[in-house]
Amino acid sequence: MGGSLMGAVGLNGASQDVADAGERTLIASSGWARWAPVSAAAIAAHLAGGLGLLIVNRGRVAGQSGVTSNTIIKTAVTVAALGATAYSGLLGARIARAGRVPAEGGTEPAQNTPDEVAATLQQQRLLQWAIPALTGTMIAMGRSRVSSSAPPRCGAAWPASCPAYWAADRLS
Repeated sequence: MGGSLMGAVGLNGASQDVADAGERTLIASSGWARWAPVSAAAIAAHLAGGLGLLIVNRGRVAGQSGVTSNTIIKTAVTVAALGATAYSGLLGARIARAGRVPAEGGTEPAQNTPDEVAATLQQQRLLQWAIPALTGTMIAMGRSRVSSSAPPRCGAAWPASCPAYWAADRLS
């Protein structure tokens, strides 16, 4: 989320300060191309962590009230965020391939921007805000379940969640 917001506000915003209107999309595209490997690694880490949590908590996901529906919705939002990110990358590649075209900024066409590039820039302008909104939704959904992340009571079915279990384990 931080990288997407920094790119939307910082990188795309700062591209408007470039004096040569023909270089604005080139500079923004160059910055996004440098960020892409870091973003891909962060996405891979998120997916690996999410899959690991799902595997470890599969019993809770299946049995605890509300967890299954929350997991399904979070998965759908994650897929939407991945799709938006992939499509944004595709649009970014199109913008970079367009080369030197006049633009007001990294995602803002000028009046004399070629129509096809202008349409791509406008789509990218929407996606630059959709991606952090989807990511923020995933974070909010994760936080909404924190208070119920442990089973409702300690007992034989959930010994690892009991503070007494952990304390006894550490003392022995």
